[in-house]
Amino acid sequence: MQFFDDSLHPENQEKVVITVAPYGPEWMPQDFPEDIPVTMDEQVQKAVDCYEAGATVLHLHVRELDGTGSKRLSKFNELIAGVREAVPDMIIQVGGSISFAPESEGEAAKWLSDDTRHMLAELTPKPDQVTVAINTTQMNIMELLYPEYLKGTSLEHPAYQAAYSEMTVPAGPAWVEEHLKRLQANNIQPHFQLTGMHALETLERLVRKGVYKGPLNLTWIGIGGGFDGPNPFNFMNFVHRAPDGACITAESLLKNVLPFNMMAMAMGLHPRCGIEDTIIGQHGERMTSVEQIQQCVRVAHELGREVANGQEARAIYRIGVQYKDVEETLRMNGMAPNRLPGQKSVPQRA
Repeated sequence: MQFFDDSLHPENQEKVVITVAPYGPEWMPQDFPEDIPVTMDEQVQKAVDCYEAGATVLHLHVRELDGTGSKRLSKFNELIAGVREAVPDMIIQVGGSISFAPESEGEAAKWLSDDTRHMLAELTPKPDQVTVAINTTQMNIMELLYPEYLKGTSLEHPAYQAAYSEMTVPAGPAWVEEHLKRLQANNIQPHFQLTGMHALETLERLVRKGVYKGPLNLTWIGIGGGFDGPNPFNFMNFVHRAPDGACITAESLLKNVLPFNMMAMAMGLHPRCGIEDTIIGQHGERMTSVEQIQQCVRVAHELGREVANGQEARAIYRIGVQYKDVEETLRMNGMAPNRLPGQKSVPQRA
């Protein structure tokens, strides 16, 4: 992305789009009973509370009544319908990793089959977005979950730690291409969850080949364990290399969440918060998803940036927009055109 001399001035920046992930599938309800909803009514109300606090994008997972993460698409349909009715302007972003949580103690966290994962394109009512990973990657969330933060939680249990440390994100070329095809056919926008520069480069190749024709909403994920680590240089390199027309959100974990959100908002980018990313604040105290949203709002206001409402967030994300061909996709995302036969150097737009 390019930055001009006045790019850090708030009057030249988009309004802040706050993403919240309040369902935290890696935690069990007893880990934070004050803030982990279990019943369907509680899960819908959590979305309402987050929207009223200032979040306009809801990263959605669903729980069963026993508190475990649901793998049933019917439960996703039910929660999406409830949220759509309660807060119609909120952007519903379904987490593409719908089987993060082990079903029973000590069971390895397994992903559903590829065919079932593709069924996310068939959810009813239709979500606005489904998150899509690029390239199969290790996702060892335990690598940076320090023991002092896990004390007294379900993740203190060695069997759970073993399960979560061995997770991978299966996102090979054939699956990604088919998944993008199905999402676009159903006018569901993919939100790309990128683990580092290699994933961004692969995504650019997919765009240049015409596999994906739409806006680029990207989340950089700095959580370590196979993804980029929470190092500002990793984030800055990603921001530097991202296309000018991309919309970028920062995601990290635990005490790294607030610093990366502050960096993102200072640069005109966007934050993500919620108990899926951290259940503690900077002083080690439990911090609810709503409290984290309120903190982002305060920081945004201190930086002079306004917080987007639901309709404004939809415009910034270009929800519902698709492009007719590769050339339009490249142009609208601020990318250089593809090289024509015989053309030298980097092609420039007229």
